[in-house]
Amino acid sequence: MKKKAPVVKNQEFDATVIDLTYEGNGVVKVDDFPIFVANAVPGEEIRVGITKVAGTYAFGRVIKTLKESADRNKEVDVATLTTGIAPLAHLNYDAQLSFKQNQIQELFKKQHVDVEVSETLGMENPTGYRNKAQIPTRELRGELTTGFFRRGSHNLMPIEDFYIQDPEIDKAIVVIRDILRKYHIPAYNEFEHTGVIRNIMVRRGYYSHEMMVVLVTRSKKVPGAEMIVADIREALPEVKSIIQNVNQEKTNVILGEKNNTLWGKDVITDTLFGKKFVIGPNSFYQVNPQTTETLYQLAADKAGLTGDEEVIDAYSGIGTISLTIADRVKSVLGVEVVPGAVDDAKRNADINGVNNAKFELGKAEEKMVEWHEAGMRPDVIFVDPPRKGLTPELIDAATGMEPEKFVYISCNPATLARDTVQILENGYHIQGPVQPIDQFPQTTHIESVTVFVKD
Repeated sequence: MKKKAPVVKNQEFDATVIDLTYEGNGVVKVDDFPIFVANAVPGEEIRVGITKVAGTYAFGRVIKTLKESADRNKEVDVATLTTGIAPLAHLNYDAQLSFKQNQIQELFKKQHVDVEVSETLGMENPTGYRNKAQIPTRELRGELTTGFFRRGSHNLMPIEDFYIQDPEIDKAIVVIRDILRKYHIPAYNEFEHTGVIRNIMVRRGYYSHEMMVVLVTRSKKVPGAEMIVADIREALPEVKSIIQNVNQEKTNVILGEKNNTLWGKDVITDTLFGKKFVIGPNSFYQVNPQTTETLYQLAADKAGLTGDEEVIDAYSGIGTISLTIADRVKSVLGVEVVPGAVDDAKRNADINGVNNAKFELGKAEEKMVEWHEAGMRPDVIFVDPPRKGLTPELIDAATGMEPEKFVYISCNPATLARDTVQILENGYHIQGPVQPIDQFPQTTHIESVTVFVKD
């Protein structure tokens, strides 16, 4: 018989926050029934209002904080927390770093893997770091408005300070918004599939300070494009590229497949480890270049590269890992499924005069099987997969090639811990501690490096 929930919607009660979920919500319990509460810190005593009841859990909100935790960050704007831009911003930074270390430890424990997890490497300034913004627009009170969606909804909240974005990007978004308002360009209406501007995307090179503006449109043309371009160029001298991206689909996917360069270059550039990288509208380029250098340096150091290794870089993107380690290895072979990224990687190799890196188009899991069957025997394999992690086929193929080291750069500790079980079963062991790196401060995302060595 189904057990009835001990709480009902709109009920209020006092409780102590006992834990934090992977999404950054506080946890309180009534008769061992969990209630997830946004903007609540472990140790706090709060008055909870129930907002939604499901079968085995409920959601609540903080009506009043009765006793505050020493781990609470009091400097953050409430709007930042309401939108979910920065779901950990209610924690002070040291508490965020501990939360991320603990999360990795707990996930490995669930998989019964005994491993040491080092303290999370943090940033000196954990705000204003993102070099890319994708900001939705909506019509509010009769004019185009930029902001971000409330947590769990598609209701836009007007915001100008995004807290974790490069402040110059925040300024640019406001400037572009005002120019679009000046020419009465209608914002997208997702319910009626009308309007012109769906999103404003801005990318800015951390070192180069080159800026790219992408207007994502539902329509094939931008009304008044020449005047809009002229105004953006005059107001934002860092802009080197203005692009229209056409997305006519009824979808939550931000970018469409077609790009039209309205003015300037098709790409901008930035540097990592002194090497130049071209970045297009659709390019995958790490959004926090400051910690990316720390991350890749750490991965290369943990691999113990001597200069004689033949290396495979799975999920090579635009070649960031491949090209940053190229001068420390004999050769590197990258594989990437996105055609444009492979083209960018080859162009980046040419720009930097790197002759010992090659890139192939294909799914990493299929290519690794193909290379394994062809008898390839790399010395080191680097993997930097998306959040879904590795497939069993890729793990079997990679370990079957018997590399001395298998370096796993992870953006999702849950899939890392899951994949670790198979890697260990296939004749490898973890060398040294797992190292978390705070690539995305104020959010629940965690990057880490784990090195596996052949038994």
